[in-house]
Amino acid sequence: MDAGVATYRNNSATAIWSRLIEPDHGNLTPDAARAWLRLAFPEEDHKRVDELYKKAQQGTLTQDEGEDLDDYIRASDELAIIKARSSLKRAGLDA
Repeated sequence: MDAGVATYRNNSATAIWSRLIEPDHGNLTPDAARAWLRLAFPEEDHKRVDELYKKAQQGTLTQDEGEDLDDYIRASDELAIIKARSSLKRAGLDA
């Protein structure tokens, strides 16, 4: 096996965020955890995502719109990971 493959780390934005926020290592205070848990997408972003999903289902999504939708999905996934880790911190559990 190639040594480069054995030491590969996932460097997607989601994986990077996951490594940055590690409640069990003390780098997320309870106040910070509560602040992350309050984050939510504004209503206008929800409407935009709904519009993009509908266009995707209809097959009328442009390449730029597809990239926008991918960005929303990625940001949502990242926020979900951050919130999950924050919830664990608030509960006093390790991630």
